Amino acid sequence: MRVIIQPRDGIEPLLEGLNQAKQSIEIVIYRLDRLEIEQALVEAAARGVRVHALITYTNKEDLKEIKKLEKRLVERQVTVTRTAEDLIRYHSKVMIIDRRALYLLTFNFSFLDIHHSRSFGVITQDPVLIAEAVHLFSADVAGQSRKAGADHFVISPNNARRKLSEFILGAKKQLLIYDGKLSDAEMIKHLESCARRGVEIKIIGHASKKVNGSEIRSMPLIRLHAQAIIRDGQEVFFGSQSLRKVELDHRREVGLITNDAEAVKSFFLIFVMDWGDLVTDLTDRSLSI
Repeated sequence: MRVIIQPRDGIEPLLEGLNQAKQSIEIVIYRLDRLEIEQALVEAAARGVRVHALITYTNKEDLKEIKKLEKRLVERQVTVTRTAEDLIRYHSKVMIIDRRALYLLTFNFSFLDIHHSRSFGVITQDPVLIAEAVHLFSADVAGQSRKAGADHFVISPNNARRKLSEFILGAKKQLLIYDGKLSDAEMIKHLESCARRGVEIKIIGHASKKVNGSEIRSMPLIRLHAQAIIRDGQEVFFGSQSLRKVELDHRREVGLITNDAEAVKSFFLIFVMDWGDLVTDLTDRSLSI
């Protein structure tokens, strides 16, 4: 599993995947203003790759630009499907290359998210995760979002509240959290319950009210557009959903919980850097901070 950290890694990992596609590209687009990515999709279609873009039509504030993008893509032989209107918003960030590589991202294909925000993503070739991502993509293309099931993903509104509740309450020693919109009452109660049990909780971002037993700091220097939780230095959740009611219960958001050692280490190291002080290392690894 390869971790993408923005703005460090930039657009190159995405272009690398698109340019190497030989058979198919399946991509969910909420916002796209990087012309290099649009051009890579068009060039892939021109060389015979089946390119299918699921475009978020519930993004009302950018609808004018989305319609222009749709027109340009269709004219260049890219298959375009509009998302359904059964949810408040379709906000997932997913790209599948040749059904052999899955890109799961917290950032949009935009200049602001990629180059001026703390955001994350992973690239994985795990066949189980890829198969579930394909199933999820197909369900959303068919307008069957409520029927989209996947054991390994955190999917809003289908299973996100349950999975994230279990993940938080399962903490034994530490929760390190990126979240700029933490406001869900139930999730805040879960965090306070953990704190009462002695779990160390550090949050980079913003909460709508005080979270007793936790320390909260703003993201330094750059914009925060990442949602992630590192649990006990052994597992990490990241995804497009914040711990906010609308994102847990009423929107399509997609995340992943993984114990991949390199992924956890990468998330931990970047959190320590962004926090600014030494954070207790629970990873049983030799980290140079």
